[in-house]
Amino acid sequence: MAEMSMNKAIHGAFRRDLDRFVAALAAFPAGDKKRAEQLGLAWDNFDDQLMHHHTSEHAIAWPALEAMGVSRGLITEMDAEHDTMATALGTTRSAMSALRASASAEDAVAAHSAMLELRRVTVVHLDHEEDEIESVYLANEGTDEMKAMGRKFSKVSPARGGRFFAWVLDGATPAETAAVTGTIPGPVLLIINGIFGASYRRTVAPTWRS
Repeated sequence: MAEMSMNKAIHGAFRRDLDRFVAALAAFPAGDKKRAEQLGLAWDNFDDQLMHHHTSEHAIAWPALEAMGVSRGLITEMDAEHDTMATALGTTRSAMSALRASASAEDAVAAHSAMLELRRVTVVHLDHEEDEIESVYLANEGTDEMKAMGRKFSKVSPARGGRFFAWVLDGATPAETAAVTGTIPGPVLLIINGIFGASYRRTVAPTWRS
């Protein structure tokens, strides 16, 4: 059995980015328009990845998990947590937009506060989901249901897929990397990440090296 599911590896990327944003906003140099734009580009990626992940979970993962025995009540709890996160995400989106435009100390403080709350509610959800569902993913590894779910998740453009894998693997732990490479065939990952992940590595990854 794998050490962790692909889903948990994706969660790791969300946790890393939230920690990165909190740290970067706490140290934001007032008036630095270049840094504000850099963080804005990284935020665009994070915002898109989180929205896409939750939309896909609702459309693809939840029906598959119910077929594997996860209760409708638990799925309802997960959706309610997604709604809470969506509210915090909207607040943070507005705060990050304001900071991107102004690069002011005041807007950096507001964005930091919003990011702290987004991190709090997101981690509560990720922890809950992993406590309840990670074992289901691992127990059903290799089943027809999991393979079908994987095929549905993979129906995205190469550009989205490349950006996604470059993001998930950026700073991933060895266990998270193994979850990805153990799920996606090596030649496929090499092409998608190597070619179509270049935009992430060029525009977003440097944000976290600064």
